[in-house]
Amino acid sequence: MGRNLQTSGKLRPVDLARRHGLSTQAVRNYEEAGILPTAERTASGYRVYTPLHEQALAAFLALVPGHGHATATAVMQAVNRDAVDEVFQLIDESHARTLNDRRTLRAVEDALRGLTAGSAAADPADFRQTFIGPLAQELGIRPATLRKWEDAGLVRPRRDPVTGYRVYDPADVRDAHLVHQLRRGGYLLEQIAPLITQVRTAGGLEPLEGALRDWHGRLSDRGRAMLRGAAALDACLRERKQRLQASGQPFTPSASSNIGREACSSRSQ
Repeated sequence: MGRNLQTSGKLRPVDLARRHGLSTQAVRNYEEAGILPTAERTASGYRVYTPLHEQALAAFLALVPGHGHATATAVMQAVNRDAVDEVFQLIDESHARTLNDRRTLRAVEDALRGLTAGSAAADPADFRQTFIGPLAQELGIRPATLRKWEDAGLVRPRRDPVTGYRVYDPADVRDAHLVHQLRRGGYLLEQIAPLITQVRTAGGLEPLEGALRDWHGRLSDRGRAMLRGAAALDACLRERKQRLQASGQPFTPSASSNIGREACSSRSQ
């Protein structure tokens, strides 16, 4: 059966899996998740895939490195509903997050450049003494997150002797900003701890140069992966359009279109 299916342009799950180094169960799971269009079934209930499924799987696998699994899944689900506007919105939002990460990286570098050698704090005018609530609001996080950072030794507020409230001095506020920015850059708390210690003891940009180079590299890798994902996604969209036109139906992309159902008929079993 496999040979006939392949020569007719149709594929079994195992054929699709082998082409991408996956298990057949993974291919079936992708279909169940809506990443692949619904497969036709033979009279005996076996799934039959087509070049459309091949393009969809290739697009998904190409999107993951640049956009992440969740966004890649959402994109392909939208593709299979022919919600083209949603597809482009998801891609645009992912690019916007990457741009924001680049801006965050620049903000980290600018903040660190503000540190002077041998000083534990940046320019005092940049930060002020504050309490946990206002600082959490300033950073856009919950107070519980600041307490978690304190438990990890990343910030070290003192306690007011009268009220018992946490008081964040300018150096603590600076550390909190650096932790927040590094977390946005994808660093784990255990990775940040030694960096903050180095900043406290040495000051300046030098202790973090390696981490910043790595961050730049990861952003560049993500950008290249996004380009590869865009090419694969474009090929998938063109395949869908060609299959619909071959069926003699007009191509009218919309969230309620039947492209996915027309390209691959509904599951019969």
